[in-house]
Amino acid sequence: QVQLVESGGGLVQPGGSLRLSCAASGITFSSYDMAWYRQAPGKERELVARTASKGGRTNYVDSVKGRFTISRDNAKNTVYLQIIKLKPEDTAVYYCNAVHYSNGDLIYWGQGTQVTVSS
Repeated sequence: QVQLVESGGGLVQPGGSLRLSCAASGITFSSYDMAWYRQAPGKERELVARTASKGGRTNYVDSVKGRFTISRDNAKNTVYLQIIKLKPEDTAVYYCNAVHYSNGDLIYWGQGTQVTVSS
């Protein structure tokens, strides 16, 4: 059974920092491109950051470049999202996503973790 379990969300003041974690089980983690998406109230889910299964290539949506850093630890089957300089517009549910690097039909989602940025 595949599970992606996010953690690390919470209520943070503007300008603060968080580190989100996503622990995967039931998959060969190193064979999956891992990504973080977010969905704000009333908005569509958007891709925030992605890290490739091979080579460590990363990419980010423009609105988070310089503030968000995605990383992965294949030994721990975990992907992280380090967030600094949080803004109220970062408020959203953050979802972990896994897609097999050679079979796009193998897609998995976590249940999400809430991040709220407010003073």
